[in-house]
Amino acid sequence: MNGARRILLRRLQRSARRAVLPLCFWLPLLAPVSTAAQGLSDARYVSPTDIYPHGALGDNLEWAAVEVTVSRPKGAQLSGPVSRTYRIKAPARTVFEDTEPRLWDIDGDGLPEVVVVISHQDRGARLAVIGYDGDDFRYIATTPAIGTRFRWLAPIGAADLDGDGRIEIAYIDRPHLAKTLRIWRFAQGELRQVAERPGLTNHKIGWDYIPGGVRNCGGVVEIISANADWSHVMASRFANGVISSRKIARHTGPADLNAALSCS
Repeated sequence: MNGARRILLRRLQRSARRAVLPLCFWLPLLAPVSTAAQGLSDARYVSPTDIYPHGALGDNLEWAAVEVTVSRPKGAQLSGPVSRTYRIKAPARTVFEDTEPRLWDIDGDGLPEVVVVISHQDRGARLAVIGYDGDDFRYIATTPAIGTRFRWLAPIGAADLDGDGRIEIAYIDRPHLAKTLRIWRFAQGELRQVAERPGLTNHKIGWDYIPGGVRNCGGVVEIISANADWSHVMASRFANGVISSRKIARHTGPADLNAALSCS
């Protein structure tokens, strides 16, 4: 998607929204967030900006804010509007560098948090989790920044990857350079890396999409990506603290990774 189309799309989205409430939180603000009676129903990046011209996703535009819609559960006996949309600005000297914010349950309570990729002008990308407690949003956990400008990570998915009842998050660290799968777990209020495996990737420079993801085939949870040279589609499992990977198909195009998610 080129820059003009991205701007037009976001303008159309914003014109259709109501009750957008501006909020701004700094990334170092980490606080525990409790379960909310209202749930997060939608999230999207808004306010295109060219202050961080990396271009990994096909143009020099990234995002200065994320809008999150909070909705009442169906049938809930609560007063006030059925839904509200809040705008959370990127912290100072950062942008949201991603295809879309993800609504993933990170703490295992059955309600989603907002998972975003934040890139700093000097320190590059990190994964961040934004939680909602019914009144307020907070950055509740982040991974360390990669450490260098124009270094990025590509999210894959969040699931109980090893069957122990806890949620893990998977992403590819520097999919064009390091090509390393990293798995993190949210515990005791922070994200802790629990495993890594080099030689895997899920994105090429210029793509405005990230193929692959997490699949559950007959109770077996696997991460779908490509190998480092894009010759094969790979399925990776996480068990006993170790990632094991196997080739499941020849790679002929990005659609192959998404096709593998169907388990066929």
